[in-house]
Amino acid sequence: MIKTVGRTLLAAVLVSGLALWAQTQDQSAPDNTRMNQKERNSANTADQQTENQSDRDLARQIRRAIVQDKSLSTYAHNVKIVAQQGTVTLKGPVKSEEEKAAIEKKAADVAGGSAKIQNELEVAGSNGQKPLPSQQ
Repeated sequence: MIKTVGRTLLAAVLVSGLALWAQTQDQSAPDNTRMNQKERNSANTADQQTENQSDRDLARQIRRAIVQDKSLSTYAHNVKIVAQQGTVTLKGPVKSEEEKAAIEKKAADVAGGSAKIQNELEVAGSNGQKPLPSQQ
């Protein structure tokens, strides 16, 4: 009986300590928070995307092409894709110039050419962004 109470008490102390430790860890904002704040008044944000079916399908097809490429980082998989009247704007942080080029190529292949792509992707670490953790 005493052993059970002791184990329960020890488990409760460990769980409480872990919860307290997790709360005190660095609560830094995601890498693209500053970018999101800066772009709120921009004409090319996700909430500005037109609701016509062709633009929605175009953005969905590009997203699918990017997400299916498992060699890309989590940041690359989560770039913003905004389609407006057949023109696609790509925004957000990526890990490298290679990822930036790969995403632009995938988008151009789906959209029908690079003339329909506005590539505003940024390699993390440039323009004051925080560096990405390795292999995100």
